[in-house]
Amino acid sequence: MDKKKILALDALVFAALLAFDQWTKLLVIRYLKDRSAKVLLQGVLELQYLENRGSAFGMFQGQKLFIVTVDVLFMLILCWIVARIPQEKKFIKLHCLLMMVAAGGIGNLIDRMRFDYVVDFISFVLIHYPIFNVADIYIVIAVIVLFLLFVFVYREEDLKFLSLGRG
Repeated sequence: MDKKKILALDALVFAALLAFDQWTKLLVIRYLKDRSAKVLLQGVLELQYLENRGSAFGMFQGQKLFIVTVDVLFMLILCWIVARIPQEKKFIKLHCLLMMVAAGGIGNLIDRMRFDYVVDFISFVLIHYPIFNVADIYIVIAVIVLFLLFVFVYREEDLKFLSLGRG
C-alpha cells in the first residue's frame, strides 16, 4: 500500500473516531447537563454529566496549561511516529491504533480548549470507577492492543523505524 493511501486511511479513521467522540459529548451536554444520571443498568452503568478539569482519573486538577502542553507534545511525537511507519501491510493495525490514540487525545483537547474542561459521562457505578468518555475508551483500547502487538506480534527488528538514527 502506498504512503498516500495509508495516510488517507489514517485521516478517515481519525476523522470518524473524532466525530463520534464529539457527537457523543454534544448529546451529553444537550441531554444530561444539569440533570440527574440516566441509569442504563441499575447498580452497574449510568450516563452522568461531569466536567473534568484535570487529566486521567482527575489528576492535575486546574492545570490546563500543563495538560495542554503535554497533550500537544504527545500529539507531535505521535505524528512523528506515524510518518515513520513502514508502508508494509503488517503495520496497518499500528496506523489504526495510533489514530485511535490521536482521536482520543484530540477529542479531549478540543473539550479542554472550548470549555476549559473535558466532558465525561460514562459511569461504572458497580465498581465506583472514575467517570470517563468515548475518547478515553479509544485511548485505553488502543494502548492495550498496542501492548499486545508489541509483546506478541512485532519483533524488535520490526520497530527499528522508531530509531532516532534513521533518516
